[in-house]
Amino acid sequence: MTHSPSYSSRPPSKPNDEDDEEDYFDYFFDTPGSEPGTLSIDEDATPSQIVLIDYTEEKVTRKLNLTPDDCLTYLETDSVSWIDIQGLGSEPILRDMGRVCHLHPLLLEDVVNVPQRPKVQDYNEHLLITVQMVMPTPDEEGFISEQVGFVLGEHYLLTFQEEPEQDCFNPVRDRIRANKGKVRKTGADYLAYVLIDAIIDNFFPVLEDYGERVELLEDEVVTHPTRHTLEQIYDVRRELLALRRSIWPLRNVINTLIRDNNALINNDVQLYFRDCYDHVIQLLDIVETYRELASGLMDVYLSSISNKMNEIVNFLTVISTIFIPLTFIAGVYGMNFKNMPELDWQWGYFACWGVMIVIALSLLLLFWKRGWFENFYRLKKPD
Repeated sequence: MTHSPSYSSRPPSKPNDEDDEEDYFDYFFDTPGSEPGTLSIDEDATPSQIVLIDYTEEKVTRKLNLTPDDCLTYLETDSVSWIDIQGLGSEPILRDMGRVCHLHPLLLEDVVNVPQRPKVQDYNEHLLITVQMVMPTPDEEGFISEQVGFVLGEHYLLTFQEEPEQDCFNPVRDRIRANKGKVRKTGADYLAYVLIDAIIDNFFPVLEDYGERVELLEDEVVTHPTRHTLEQIYDVRRELLALRRSIWPLRNVINTLIRDNNALINNDVQLYFRDCYDHVIQLLDIVETYRELASGLMDVYLSSISNKMNEIVNFLTVISTIFIPLTFIAGVYGMNFKNMPELDWQWGYFACWGVMIVIALSLLLLFWKRGWFENFYRLKKPD
């Protein structure tokens, strides 16, 4: 089995960087003839660590560095157990977790072999949901993406994360600890909704950064377009396309959770997923708008470069037009014929200069009155 690179959306250093192309757009694929349920662990994958949060309306328990067998005690109770597997680099832990929770081999394969296309699959006793979680980079010049797999059981929820260092679940953890909202008063299906909703909401600050980048590029492409501007436009278009590839199938995932009557999801929770669906549609509208703006910036860039070239040609045309009569006069009196009367005139040199200056100034005045110099003024940003 071949494992494609993890989906990472760090902005590429060059538009033709092949490695970044794979990071943006590749999904996991199986080697032809491989056995179903085979786990492919990346050599650079983070070692797995199990964090458990078990809660009821009255109390909450948080445990770190558990083993899969340690979780079995909590799974047998009526409390809600959130088992967060952080990191996908330890195959024995992952397989033991599959054994303890009776996970189907294909289900375990989908959550471990990343990246997968966002999807939802029903395995009778379990419901698998895979989505892409994005986080803005510290410099706000792109985003980092990782896959999160949700496995919903009757009284528990498993989450499989690629990287434990960062996620957008801290507000949910705080709400569980402080007993705010309905989290501790409801089941594992509501917990799944809250976590998915946090992932969807985290797309908005990422898109807000892209909105600011597009606005800056709009100003730059009109006032001072350069080769670097073209590369930035290319990067933004690629990154927005990568975002769209994460959001578009997410719409189908949420729609499936709303329409399919799954025994693991209560009807009341399905109503909450409708709100998630509205947010996903809003995200798609924003992404499509920014993509159209970025595509339009390419046309504006080409027009700006063409206008800039026209300005240069017009400027050279004006200079050439002024110097044509001056060159003619200098050529005539540079022939050095002996019978040219002006050559022996005492004031001939100064008279020649005077005529050439008058001609040059007259042409400049004529061009100014015709408005030829207006095209040389650089475009300014409107107030």
